[in-house]
This record gives sequence, C-alpha cells and structure tokens, in this order.
Amino acid sequence: MEIIHKIGRRKTAVARIYMSEGKGNITVNGKEIDNYFSTDTLRYKVSQPLMLTENLEKFDIKANVFGGGITGQAEAIRLAISRALVSLDEENRLLLKPEGLLTRDPRMVERKKFGQKKARKKFQFSKR
Repeated sequence: MEIIHKIGRRKTAVARIYMSEGKGNITVNGKEIDNYFSTDTLRYKVSQPLMLTENLEKFDIKANVFGGGITGQAEAIRLAISRALVSLDEENRLLLKPEGLLTRDPRMVERKKFGQKKARKKFQFSKR
C-alpha cells in the first residue's frame, strides 16, 4: 500500500494527513497524539473513524495541521482520516456516513461589519 494523502477542514483549521500501513501510531505536527491533544475527548475525535472501521492498529498517520483552535484541528484531522479510509475501501462509507464523519461542517465565524461592534451586535443607541 502506498501513502494516502488527504485534506480535511473545519472552521479555519486545515489538516493534511499521510496514511500508511503500520502499527497505529498517530503523530500531529511531529508530536505524539497524547502530547498534542490534551483531553481524552479530542483524542477520541481523532481516532473515531479508525475505531468505527476497526482499523485502529493497522495504519500509521502523520498529520500536519494549522489554523483554528485545537477542537477545530481535531475535527479537521477526523474528516481527513475518514476520507482516506473511504478512498482505501468504499465499504467504509457505509459505516462512516451515518455517523456524519464524511460531512464537511460549513459553519464559520461571521465577519465583523463596519459601523457595528461585532458581526451582529450594534453600538448602543441613544435617542437623546
């Protein structure tokens, strides 16, 4: 098996993963996953597609991720891994699609408008 390269995005985070056969090591930006993601929830999010398809200890994954916060980065890596698993075996789509792991979440922060305090919030109005 050759190296599979896929991209995942969430908010402003962009993750590029390189998946190859191995022992189940996941490195993010040159660090082990346990050192990069502090909470168990984030580590679970990253490994969720591997658990669902029962490939947890079959692939080594190197992820380069930038932008956004750590939650957005974890979800971007999750999307990239899901896409890689589907490109490897089309049967995985049937397991991952109902869980919503192949859907790109389009929600982004709305931009601030001029003449306003934030995107929707206005400056305080004074009648007199």
